Amino acid sequence: MSVAKVIEVMGEGSSIENAVDHAVSGAGESVRNIQNVWVQDIKAVVENGKVAKYRVNTKITFVVGG
Repeated sequence: MSVAKVIEVMGEGSSIENAVDHAVSGAGESVRNIQNVWVQDIKAVVENGKVAKYRVNTKITFVVGG
C-alpha cells in the first residue's frame, strides 16, 4: 500500500503555467514522487496598470510509502 502526502506550495511566474511550473519544480527540490498538482488559487500582480506576474497557490501530492 502506498501513502500519499499533500503539501501547499506557492509559485510565481510570468504566466499561470510558468507559476505552476515554478511551484512544482520548487517542491521537487525537497520531495520526490510528485504525482499531481491542484491549482487552488490564482492571483495577478498589477504594476503600472498591467499584469506584471502571476501567483498560484497549489496543493501538490506525492507518494511517501511503497
